[in-house]
Amino acid sequence: MKVIVTGGAGFIGHHLVKYLVQLEYKVYIIDNFDDYYSPQRKRKQLESIGYSNHYQLIEADLLQEDQVHHIFQKIKPDIVVHLAALPGVSYSLENPHAYIEKNIEMTVNVLKAAGINHVKHVVFASSSSVYGDQKNVPLMEEMANGKVISPYAASKYSAESFCQAYSHIYSFQLTILRFFTVFGPFGRPDMAIGKFISKLLRNEEITLFGQGVSRDFTYVDDIVRGIELAMKRKGENEIYNLGAGHPVTMEELLLELKKFFPHMQVKQEKYRLGDVSATWADISKATKQLGFKPTVSFQEGIKRTVQWAKEYEV
Repeated sequence: MKVIVTGGAGFIGHHLVKYLVQLEYKVYIIDNFDDYYSPQRKRKQLESIGYSNHYQLIEADLLQEDQVHHIFQKIKPDIVVHLAALPGVSYSLENPHAYIEKNIEMTVNVLKAAGINHVKHVVFASSSSVYGDQKNVPLMEEMANGKVISPYAASKYSAESFCQAYSHIYSFQLTILRFFTVFGPFGRPDMAIGKFISKLLRNEEITLFGQGVSRDFTYVDDIVRGIELAMKRKGENEIYNLGAGHPVTMEELLLELKKFFPHMQVKQEKYRLGDVSATWADISKATKQLGFKPTVSFQEGIKRTVQWAKEYEV
């Protein structure tokens, strides 16, 4: 089975490609090595997959519609997993137009190319940010009401709508996956866990924004398994939450990190604009319909991530 993974050199992307290659999918990575964070880091991530004739890297810009169509026409994939996006809440407050371009226009190009070239199934990577700030309650898929609080979240919610529209136009199967705060080895350096560990390795003070903030931290291996389960499903268009299924406060995160960095120093700051107070995935639908079940605990995930960072980051 031939699969295109857009953004396959990224954090989640390269973990997914490595997993799919082990399962002997034929994988085509499309990535432009965007400099939102280090392109060199992304190339290192691809190197970690190891040599395999089961995947191929195509360096291309998904904003170039004709180029995207040509690639799809040549490969004729069965499935497209669209991970490529511009992430980051804070950056979206400063550069909202970039998110319209990268997260909406780019997605439209992928969807149109998929439709024209008769792709059977499109899997779109969305985000827990589409739920807005609904406080500390389990978030079910139908609770996304459009009341988002950042341009990043707005771009992902809008992209979901375009996915639905193009699925209707071209009749491909659509699966939308809403990821909840993914972490693990090679985690994005702008996210809390990666940023904290990097600073702690350098004996630098870390900054905590707000009090009682919680996130449904989800280890990347569980997300990857969830994506592959979604790829194999048949049936109507569906939306699924992929998360650990329980929130962890930032204070609890710091206590866990303190086991590895006992001399931690923390500075407290006020809440940041655009940040939600809590995320908590209700994963009952994914569990029932996909067989999705997280297997890596938060504590084990932190342990693995710190071990990786001590080897890679130092």
